[in-house]
Amino acid sequence: MWPTAFLFLHNVAALLVVARVLIRPRMEPSVRLAWIMVVEAIPIVGIGAYLLFGEVRMRQAEVQKMADVRDRLTGLRKPSPNVITHPPNELEPVFAVNRAVGGLQAVDGNRLHLLSEGDDAIDAMVDAIDGAQDHVHIVFYIWLADDSGTRMVEAIERAARRGIDCRVIVDALGSRLFVRSALWTRMQAAGAECVTAFPWGMPLISLLFQRLDLRNHRKIMVVDNAVAFTGSRNCADMAFALKPKYAPWVDILVSAEGPVVRQLQGVFLADWMSYTGRDLGEMLAMVDAVEEPGDTAQVVATGPDRRAGSISDSLATMILNARSEIVLTTPYYVPDMALDAAIRSAARRGVEVTMILPARNDSLIVGATSEGFYYSLLAAGVRIYLFQPGLLHSKITTVDNRYAMIGSANLDRRSFELNYEVNMAIYDSGVTDELNQRQASYVARSVELSLEDVKNWSLLRRIRNNLLALASPLL
Repeated sequence: MWPTAFLFLHNVAALLVVARVLIRPRMEPSVRLAWIMVVEAIPIVGIGAYLLFGEVRMRQAEVQKMADVRDRLTGLRKPSPNVITHPPNELEPVFAVNRAVGGLQAVDGNRLHLLSEGDDAIDAMVDAIDGAQDHVHIVFYIWLADDSGTRMVEAIERAARRGIDCRVIVDALGSRLFVRSALWTRMQAAGAECVTAFPWGMPLISLLFQRLDLRNHRKIMVVDNAVAFTGSRNCADMAFALKPKYAPWVDILVSAEGPVVRQLQGVFLADWMSYTGRDLGEMLAMVDAVEEPGDTAQVVATGPDRRAGSISDSLATMILNARSEIVLTTPYYVPDMALDAAIRSAARRGVEVTMILPARNDSLIVGATSEGFYYSLLAAGVRIYLFQPGLLHSKITTVDNRYAMIGSANLDRRSFELNYEVNMAIYDSGVTDELNQRQASYVARSVELSLEDVKNWSLLRRIRNNLLALASPLL
Protein backbone atom coordinates (compact mmCIF):
# COMPACT_ATOMS: atom_id res chain seq x y z
CA MET A 1 0.00 0.00 0.00
CA TRP A 2 2.70 2.50 1.00
CA PRO A 3 4.79 1.99 -2.17
CA THR A 4 1.68 2.51 -4.29
CA ALA A 5 0.73 5.67 -2.40
CA PHE A 6 4.29 6.98 -2.66
CA LEU A 7 4.42 6.30 -6.38
CA PHE A 8 1.10 8.06 -6.88
CA LEU A 9 2.18 11.13 -4.89
CA HIS A 10 5.51 11.26 -6.70
CA ASN A 11 3.83 11.11 -10.10
CA VAL A 12 1.43 13.88 -9.12
CA ALA A 13 4.33 16.02 -7.87
CA ALA A 14 6.31 15.34 -11.05
CA LEU A 15 3.36 16.35 -13.22
CA LEU A 16 2.92 19.57 -11.25
CA VAL A 17 6.61 20.42 -11.65
CA VAL A 18 6.48 19.61 -15.39
CA ALA A 19 3.44 21.87 -15.70
CA ARG A 20 5.38 24.63 -13.93
CA VAL A 21 8.31 24.14 -16.31
CA LEU A 22 5.97 24.47 -19.28
CA ILE A 23 4.36 27.72 -18.12
CA ARG A 24 7.54 29.51 -16.94
CA PRO A 25 8.20 32.63 -19.05
CA ARG A 26 11.56 33.43 -20.66
CA MET A 27 12.82 29.85 -20.71
CA GLU A 28 14.49 28.41 -23.79
CA PRO A 29 12.79 25.31 -25.28
CA SER A 30 16.03 23.33 -24.81
CA VAL A 31 16.07 24.25 -21.12
CA ARG A 32 12.42 23.22 -20.69
CA LEU A 33 13.08 19.89 -22.38
CA ALA A 34 16.19 19.21 -20.31
CA TRP A 35 14.37 19.87 -17.03
CA ILE A 36 11.38 17.77 -18.03
CA MET A 37 13.72 14.87 -18.80
CA VAL A 38 15.48 15.26 -15.44
CA VAL A 39 12.22 15.45 -13.48
CA GLU A 40 10.75 12.39 -15.21
CA ALA A 41 13.93 10.30 -15.38
CA ILE A 42 15.31 10.76 -11.85
CA PRO A 43 12.69 10.08 -9.14
CA ILE A 44 12.57 12.58 -6.25
CA VAL A 45 16.06 13.97 -7.02
CA GLY A 46 14.87 15.46 -10.30
CA ILE A 47 12.01 17.29 -8.59
CA GLY A 48 14.31 18.56 -5.86
CA ALA A 49 16.93 19.66 -8.37
CA TYR A 50 14.40 21.72 -10.30
CA LEU A 51 12.99 23.33 -7.18
CA LEU A 52 16.51 24.31 -6.06
CA PHE A 53 18.17 25.21 -9.35
CA GLY A 54 15.58 25.29 -12.12
CA GLU A 55 14.46 28.88 -11.67
CA VAL A 56 16.25 32.14 -11.03
CA ARG A 57 14.45 32.92 -7.79
CA MET A 58 15.07 36.15 -5.92
CA ARG A 59 13.23 37.83 -3.10
CA GLN A 60 10.79 40.22 -4.74
CA ALA A 61 11.70 42.90 -2.21
CA GLU A 62 15.36 42.61 -3.24
CA VAL A 63 14.48 42.82 -6.93
CA GLN A 64 12.38 45.91 -6.29
CA LYS A 65 15.10 47.54 -4.20
CA MET A 66 17.64 47.00 -6.98
CA ALA A 67 15.21 48.43 -9.52
CA ASP A 68 14.63 51.48 -7.31
CA VAL A 69 18.38 52.02 -6.99
CA ARG A 70 18.84 51.85 -10.77
CA ASP A 71 15.98 54.31 -11.26
CA ARG A 72 17.57 56.66 -8.72
CA LEU A 73 20.94 56.51 -10.47
CA THR A 74 19.35 56.87 -13.91
CA GLY A 75 17.60 60.02 -12.75
CA LEU A 76 20.95 61.51 -11.75
CA ARG A 77 22.57 60.94 -15.12
CA LYS A 78 23.01 64.11 -17.10
CA PRO A 79 23.39 64.26 -20.89
CA SER A 80 27.04 63.80 -21.78
CA PRO A 81 28.65 65.46 -24.79
CA ASN A 82 30.78 62.33 -25.13
CA VAL A 83 27.82 60.05 -25.91
CA ILE A 84 28.03 58.60 -29.42
CA THR A 85 24.67 59.47 -30.99
CA HIS A 86 25.50 58.48 -34.56
CA PRO A 87 27.65 55.34 -34.62
CA PRO A 88 29.06 53.96 -37.87
CA ASN A 89 26.36 52.03 -39.71
CA GLU A 90 28.13 48.69 -39.34
CA LEU A 91 28.41 49.18 -35.56
CA GLU A 92 24.91 50.49 -34.93
CA PRO A 93 23.45 47.03 -34.06
CA VAL A 94 26.27 46.40 -31.56
CA PHE A 95 25.81 49.81 -29.90
CA ALA A 96 22.05 49.26 -29.74
CA VAL A 97 22.14 45.76 -28.24
CA ASN A 98 24.69 46.74 -25.60
CA ARG A 99 22.53 49.73 -24.68
CA ALA A 100 19.42 47.53 -24.47
CA VAL A 101 21.16 44.93 -22.31
CA GLY A 102 23.10 47.21 -19.97
CA GLY A 103 21.21 50.48 -20.19
CA LEU A 104 24.32 52.58 -20.95
CA GLN A 105 25.41 54.39 -24.11
CA ALA A 106 28.78 54.30 -25.82
CA VAL A 107 31.00 57.27 -24.91
CA ASP A 108 34.17 58.55 -26.53
CA GLY A 109 37.11 60.52 -25.18
CA ASN A 110 38.40 57.65 -23.03
CA ARG A 111 41.97 56.56 -22.45
CA LEU A 112 42.22 52.79 -22.10
CA HIS A 113 45.41 50.94 -21.22
CA LEU A 114 45.96 47.19 -21.29
CA LEU A 115 47.96 46.15 -18.22
CA SER A 116 50.43 43.31 -17.83
CA GLU A 117 49.14 39.77 -17.32
CA GLY A 118 51.69 39.33 -14.49
CA ASP A 119 51.43 40.10 -10.80
CA ASP A 120 52.88 43.56 -11.46
CA ALA A 121 49.45 44.55 -12.81
CA ILE A 122 48.50 44.99 -9.15
CA ASP A 123 51.13 47.77 -8.93
CA ALA A 124 48.95 50.09 -11.02
CA MET A 125 45.98 49.52 -8.72
CA VAL A 126 48.06 50.07 -5.59
CA ASP A 127 49.52 53.27 -7.07
CA ALA A 128 46.01 54.53 -7.87
CA ILE A 129 44.87 53.89 -4.29
CA ASP A 130 47.95 55.63 -2.91
CA GLY A 131 47.15 58.64 -5.10
CA ALA A 132 43.47 58.82 -4.12
CA GLN A 133 42.18 62.23 -3.01
CA ASP A 134 38.55 61.46 -2.18
CA HIS A 135 37.40 57.84 -2.46
CA VAL A 136 38.28 54.29 -3.45
CA HIS A 137 35.54 51.87 -4.54
CA ILE A 138 36.30 48.17 -5.07
CA VAL A 139 34.31 45.06 -5.88
CA PHE A 140 35.90 41.64 -6.41
CA TYR A 141 34.43 38.18 -6.68
CA ILE A 142 37.58 36.61 -5.22
CA TRP A 143 40.04 38.32 -2.91
CA LEU A 144 42.80 36.14 -1.49
CA ALA A 145 45.07 36.75 1.48
CA ASP A 146 48.18 36.27 -0.69
CA ASP A 147 50.85 38.78 -1.71
CA SER A 148 48.61 40.70 -4.15
CA GLY A 149 45.67 40.67 -1.75
CA THR A 150 47.84 41.81 1.14
CA ARG A 151 49.37 44.66 -0.86
CA MET A 152 45.91 45.89 -1.81
CA VAL A 153 44.79 45.75 1.82
CA GLU A 154 47.85 47.70 2.92
CA ALA A 155 47.11 50.37 0.29
CA ILE A 156 43.51 50.63 1.49
CA GLU A 157 44.70 50.91 5.09
CA ARG A 158 47.00 53.79 4.15
CA ALA A 159 44.22 55.52 2.22
CA ALA A 160 41.59 55.10 4.94
CA ARG A 161 43.93 56.41 7.63
CA ARG A 162 44.57 59.60 5.68
CA GLY A 163 40.82 60.22 5.42
CA ILE A 164 39.96 58.68 2.04
CA ASP A 165 36.52 57.05 1.89
CA CYS A 166 37.22 53.38 1.08
CA ARG A 167 34.33 51.09 0.23
CA VAL A 168 34.91 47.41 -0.51
CA ILE A 169 32.52 44.71 -1.73
CA VAL A 170 33.51 41.05 -2.00
CA ASP A 171 31.37 38.06 -2.84
CA ALA A 172 30.52 36.00 0.23
CA LEU A 173 31.31 32.71 -1.50
CA GLY A 174 34.21 33.66 -3.75
CA SER A 175 36.00 35.51 -0.92
CA ARG A 176 34.80 33.30 1.94
CA LEU A 177 38.32 32.69 3.28
CA PHE A 178 39.30 36.35 2.98
CA VAL A 179 36.38 37.67 5.02
CA ARG A 180 37.42 35.36 7.85
CA SER A 181 41.05 36.49 7.69
CA ALA A 182 42.89 39.14 9.68
CA LEU A 183 43.20 41.27 6.52
CA TRP A 184 39.44 41.85 6.36
CA THR A 185 39.45 42.95 10.00
CA ARG A 186 42.46 45.19 9.40
CA MET A 187 40.72 47.08 6.59
CA GLN A 188 37.70 47.67 8.81
CA ALA A 189 39.85 48.75 11.74
CA ALA A 190 41.59 51.28 9.48
CA GLY A 191 38.21 52.82 8.62
CA ALA A 192 37.27 51.12 5.35
CA GLU A 193 33.64 50.11 4.91
CA CYS A 194 33.52 46.43 3.95
CA VAL A 195 30.46 44.55 2.68
CA THR A 196 29.86 40.97 1.52
CA ALA A 197 27.56 40.31 -1.42
CA PHE A 198 24.96 37.57 -1.02
CA PRO A 199 25.90 36.25 2.43
CA TRP A 200 24.36 32.86 3.08
CA GLY A 201 23.05 33.57 6.57
CA MET A 202 20.58 30.77 7.28
CA PRO A 203 20.74 28.77 4.05
CA LEU A 204 17.86 26.40 4.72
CA ILE A 205 15.49 29.32 5.22
CA SER A 206 17.03 31.36 2.39
CA LEU A 207 16.41 28.46 0.00
CA LEU A 208 12.68 29.08 0.29
CA PHE A 209 13.01 32.56 -1.20
CA GLN A 210 16.17 32.76 -3.26
CA ARG A 211 18.74 30.61 -5.02
CA LEU A 212 21.91 30.28 -3.01
CA ASP A 213 24.18 30.22 -6.05
CA LEU A 214 23.52 33.82 -7.14
CA ARG A 215 26.91 35.54 -7.06
CA ASN A 216 28.51 38.93 -7.66
CA HIS A 217 31.22 38.01 -10.16
CA ARG A 218 32.25 41.59 -10.99
CA LYS A 219 35.77 43.04 -10.86
CA ILE A 220 35.85 46.85 -10.59
CA MET A 221 37.98 49.47 -8.92
CA VAL A 222 37.15 53.20 -9.19
CA VAL A 223 39.31 55.95 -7.68
CA ASP A 224 38.08 59.55 -7.33
CA ASN A 225 35.73 59.15 -10.31
CA ALA A 226 38.89 59.68 -12.37
CA VAL A 227 40.44 56.28 -13.02
CA ALA A 228 38.97 52.78 -13.05
CA PHE A 229 40.13 49.20 -13.53
CA THR A 230 38.14 46.25 -14.82
CA GLY A 231 38.61 42.91 -16.55
CA SER A 232 38.76 39.26 -15.56
CA ARG A 233 41.37 39.51 -12.81
CA ASN A 234 40.44 38.84 -9.21
CA CYS A 235 42.47 40.30 -6.36
CA ALA A 236 44.92 37.41 -6.25
CA ASP A 237 48.36 36.27 -7.36
CA MET A 238 48.74 34.34 -10.59
CA ALA A 239 49.77 31.41 -8.37
CA PHE A 240 46.12 31.40 -7.15
CA ALA A 241 46.41 29.69 -3.78
CA LEU A 242 42.84 28.34 -3.94
CA LYS A 243 43.73 26.03 -6.84
CA PRO A 244 47.51 26.09 -7.20
CA LYS A 245 47.77 22.99 -9.38
CA TYR A 246 46.15 24.93 -12.25
CA ALA A 247 48.48 27.93 -11.90
CA PRO A 248 49.42 30.29 -13.33
CA TRP A 249 46.02 31.92 -13.78
CA VAL A 250 46.29 34.22 -16.77
CA ASP A 251 43.96 37.24 -16.83
CA ILE A 252 43.16 40.48 -18.62
CA LEU A 253 43.04 43.85 -16.84
CA VAL A 254 42.42 47.31 -18.30
CA SER A 255 42.71 50.76 -16.75
CA ALA A 256 40.38 53.52 -17.93
CA GLU A 257 40.16 57.29 -17.70
CA GLY A 258 37.40 59.44 -19.13
CA PRO A 259 33.59 59.26 -19.29
CA VAL A 260 33.46 55.44 -19.12
CA VAL A 261 34.77 55.69 -15.53
CA ARG A 262 31.42 57.17 -14.56
CA GLN A 263 29.66 54.11 -15.98
CA LEU A 264 31.80 51.76 -13.88
CA GLN A 265 31.17 53.99 -10.89
CA GLY A 266 27.44 53.66 -11.49
CA VAL A 267 27.71 49.85 -11.49
CA PHE A 268 29.58 49.92 -8.18
CA LEU A 269 27.14 52.38 -6.60
CA ALA A 270 24.15 50.29 -7.69
CA ASP A 271 25.66 47.30 -5.88
CA TRP A 272 26.63 49.31 -2.80
CA MET A 273 23.27 51.01 -2.43
CA SER A 274 21.41 47.73 -2.93
CA TYR A 275 23.47 45.89 -0.31
CA THR A 276 23.68 48.64 2.32
CA GLY A 277 20.60 50.78 1.75
CA ARG A 278 22.79 53.89 1.94
CA ASP A 279 22.18 56.41 -0.84
CA LEU A 280 25.43 57.53 -2.45
CA GLY A 281 23.80 58.56 -5.70
CA GLU A 282 25.22 62.06 -5.56
CA MET A 283 28.66 60.54 -6.06
CA LEU A 284 27.64 59.73 -9.63
CA ALA A 285 29.12 63.06 -10.63
CA MET A 286 29.70 63.76 -14.28
CA VAL A 287 33.24 62.96 -15.28
CA ASP A 288 34.53 66.03 -17.07
CA ALA A 289 33.80 66.06 -20.79
CA VAL A 290 36.83 65.29 -22.91
CA GLU A 291 37.46 67.50 -25.90
CA GLU A 292 40.28 65.58 -27.58
CA PRO A 293 39.58 62.32 -29.46
CA GLY A 294 39.94 59.12 -27.50
CA ASP A 295 38.80 55.54 -27.26
CA THR A 296 35.09 54.76 -27.46
CA ALA A 297 33.81 52.39 -24.78
CA GLN A 298 30.52 51.16 -23.32
CA VAL A 299 29.95 49.33 -20.03
CA VAL A 300 27.52 46.41 -20.12
CA ALA A 301 26.48 45.29 -16.63
CA THR A 302 24.06 42.40 -16.19
CA GLY A 303 22.42 40.44 -13.40
CA PRO A 304 19.54 38.04 -12.72
CA ASP A 305 17.27 40.80 -11.40
CA ARG A 306 17.22 42.38 -14.88
CA ARG A 307 15.35 40.84 -17.81
CA ALA A 308 16.71 43.03 -20.57
CA GLY A 309 18.94 40.33 -22.04
CA SER A 310 22.42 39.06 -21.25
CA ILE A 311 26.03 39.27 -22.31
CA SER A 312 25.18 36.42 -24.70
CA ASP A 313 22.99 38.82 -26.69
CA SER A 314 25.83 41.34 -26.91
CA LEU A 315 28.40 38.78 -27.99
CA ALA A 316 26.08 37.08 -30.49
CA THR A 317 25.39 40.46 -32.13
CA MET A 318 29.10 41.24 -32.34
CA ILE A 319 29.78 37.84 -33.89
CA LEU A 320 26.91 38.04 -36.38
CA ASN A 321 28.20 41.49 -37.35
CA ALA A 322 31.72 40.19 -38.09
CA ARG A 323 33.10 40.39 -41.62
CA SER A 324 36.60 38.89 -41.52
CA GLU A 325 37.94 37.73 -38.16
CA ILE A 326 36.77 36.78 -34.66
CA VAL A 327 39.04 35.75 -31.79
CA LEU A 328 37.47 34.53 -28.54
CA THR A 329 39.24 33.68 -25.29
CA THR A 330 37.34 32.10 -22.41
CA PRO A 331 38.08 29.64 -19.60
CA TYR A 332 34.60 28.09 -19.74
CA TYR A 333 32.50 27.39 -22.82
CA VAL A 334 28.96 26.26 -21.93
CA PRO A 335 26.98 28.60 -24.21
CA ASP A 336 23.32 29.02 -24.93
CA MET A 337 22.06 27.91 -28.33
CA ALA A 338 22.07 31.42 -29.84
CA LEU A 339 25.73 32.13 -29.10
CA ASP A 340 26.98 28.70 -30.19
CA ALA A 341 24.98 28.95 -33.42
CA ALA A 342 26.30 32.48 -34.09
CA ILE A 343 29.91 31.32 -33.75
CA ARG A 344 29.43 28.33 -36.06
CA SER A 345 27.48 30.43 -38.56
CA ALA A 346 30.27 33.01 -38.72
CA ALA A 347 32.83 30.32 -39.50
CA ARG A 348 30.62 28.78 -42.17
CA ARG A 349 30.19 32.07 -44.01
CA GLY A 350 33.94 32.52 -44.26
CA VAL A 351 34.84 34.53 -41.16
CA GLU A 352 38.12 33.33 -39.64
CA VAL A 353 37.06 32.25 -36.13
CA THR A 354 39.62 31.35 -33.47
CA MET A 355 38.79 30.15 -29.97
CA ILE A 356 41.39 29.90 -27.18
CA LEU A 357 40.57 27.82 -24.10
CA PRO A 358 42.62 26.25 -21.31
CA ALA A 359 43.93 22.74 -21.92
CA ARG A 360 43.20 21.89 -18.28
CA ASN A 361 40.06 23.22 -16.63
CA ASP A 362 39.68 23.71 -12.88
CA SER A 363 36.15 22.26 -13.17
CA LEU A 364 36.08 18.69 -14.48
CA ILE A 365 32.37 18.89 -15.34
CA VAL A 366 32.59 22.24 -17.10
CA GLY A 367 35.74 21.20 -18.94
CA ALA A 368 34.11 18.00 -20.20
CA THR A 369 30.93 19.89 -21.13
CA SER A 370 33.00 22.36 -23.17
CA GLU A 371 34.60 19.44 -25.01
CA GLY A 372 31.11 18.31 -26.00
CA PHE A 373 30.84 21.41 -28.22
CA TYR A 374 34.22 21.04 -29.90
CA TYR A 375 33.23 18.65 -32.69
CA SER A 376 30.49 20.88 -34.11
CA LEU A 377 32.69 23.97 -33.79
CA LEU A 378 35.60 22.34 -35.59
CA ALA A 379 33.32 20.86 -38.25
CA ALA A 380 32.01 24.39 -38.93
CA GLY A 381 35.56 25.65 -39.49
CA VAL A 382 36.36 27.17 -36.08
CA ARG A 383 40.01 26.85 -35.05
CA ILE A 384 40.44 25.81 -31.41
CA TYR A 385 43.65 26.33 -29.45
CA LEU A 386 44.25 24.81 -26.01
CA PHE A 387 46.40 26.97 -23.74
CA GLN A 388 49.08 24.85 -22.06
CA PRO A 389 51.01 26.59 -19.24
CA GLY A 390 48.20 27.19 -16.74
CA LEU A 391 44.56 28.20 -16.54
CA LEU A 392 43.68 30.82 -19.11
CA HIS A 393 41.12 32.93 -17.24
CA SER A 394 40.90 35.93 -19.60
CA LYS A 395 37.56 36.74 -21.21
CA ILE A 396 38.18 38.54 -24.53
CA THR A 397 36.28 38.78 -27.81
CA THR A 398 37.71 40.78 -30.70
CA VAL A 399 36.00 41.30 -34.06
CA ASP A 400 37.59 42.42 -37.35
CA ASN A 401 40.44 44.02 -35.38
CA ARG A 402 38.05 46.97 -34.88
CA TYR A 403 36.04 46.35 -31.73
CA ALA A 404 36.17 44.10 -28.71
CA MET A 405 34.64 43.09 -25.41
CA ILE A 406 36.42 42.19 -22.18
CA GLY A 407 35.21 41.73 -18.64
CA SER A 408 34.13 39.30 -15.98
CA ALA A 409 31.61 37.18 -17.92
CA ASN A 410 32.52 33.72 -19.11
CA LEU A 411 30.89 32.17 -22.17
CA ASP A 412 28.60 30.06 -20.02
CA ARG A 413 25.04 30.07 -18.79
CA ARG A 414 26.03 30.93 -15.23
CA SER A 415 27.46 34.25 -16.43
CA PHE A 416 24.49 34.81 -18.75
CA GLU A 417 21.72 34.01 -16.27
CA LEU A 418 22.88 33.85 -12.64
CA ASN A 419 25.92 36.03 -11.96
CA TYR A 420 26.20 39.77 -11.65
CA GLU A 421 28.75 40.58 -14.34
CA VAL A 422 30.37 43.66 -15.83
CA ASN A 423 31.89 43.81 -19.31
CA MET A 424 33.26 46.65 -21.39
CA ALA A 425 32.76 46.98 -25.13
CA ILE A 426 35.66 48.78 -26.80
CA TYR A 427 35.26 50.41 -30.20
CA ASP A 428 38.85 51.32 -30.97
CA SER A 429 41.18 49.62 -33.40
CA GLY A 430 44.31 50.50 -31.39
CA VAL A 431 43.11 48.89 -28.14
CA THR A 432 41.57 46.01 -30.08
CA ASP A 433 44.89 45.44 -31.80
CA GLU A 434 46.59 45.26 -28.39
CA LEU A 435 44.01 42.72 -27.27
CA ASN A 436 44.62 40.70 -30.42
CA GLN A 437 48.35 40.78 -29.75
CA ARG A 438 47.69 39.50 -26.23
CA GLN A 439 45.52 36.73 -27.66
CA ALA A 440 48.25 35.93 -30.21
CA SER A 441 50.58 35.41 -27.23
CA TYR A 442 48.05 32.91 -25.88
CA VAL A 443 48.02 31.08 -29.22
CA ALA A 444 51.82 30.92 -29.13
CA ARG A 445 51.52 29.07 -25.81
CA SER A 446 48.79 26.75 -27.06
CA VAL A 447 48.37 23.55 -29.05
CA GLU A 448 45.82 23.51 -31.87
CA LEU A 449 43.06 20.93 -31.59
CA SER A 450 41.99 19.34 -34.86
CA LEU A 451 38.80 17.57 -35.87
CA GLU A 452 40.86 14.40 -36.26
CA ASP A 453 42.04 14.74 -32.63
CA VAL A 454 38.44 14.83 -31.43
CA LYS A 455 37.51 11.84 -33.59
CA ASN A 456 40.36 9.92 -31.97
CA TRP A 457 39.13 10.51 -28.44
CA SER A 458 38.03 7.33 -26.68
CA LEU A 459 34.42 6.24 -26.97
CA LEU A 460 33.94 6.73 -23.24
CA ARG A 461 35.28 10.30 -23.40
CA ARG A 462 33.01 11.20 -26.30
CA ILE A 463 29.95 9.73 -24.58
CA ARG A 464 30.76 11.59 -21.37
CA ASN A 465 31.31 14.90 -23.18
CA ASN A 466 28.18 14.63 -25.30
CA LEU A 467 26.02 13.66 -22.34
CA LEU A 468 27.24 16.66 -20.40
CA ALA A 469 26.81 18.94 -23.42
CA LEU A 470 23.24 17.64 -23.64
CA ALA A 471 22.77 18.72 -20.02
CA SER A 472 24.44 22.11 -20.62
CA PRO A 473 21.12 24.01 -20.37
CA LEU A 474 21.04 22.99 -16.70
CA LEU A 475 24.61 24.00 -15.82
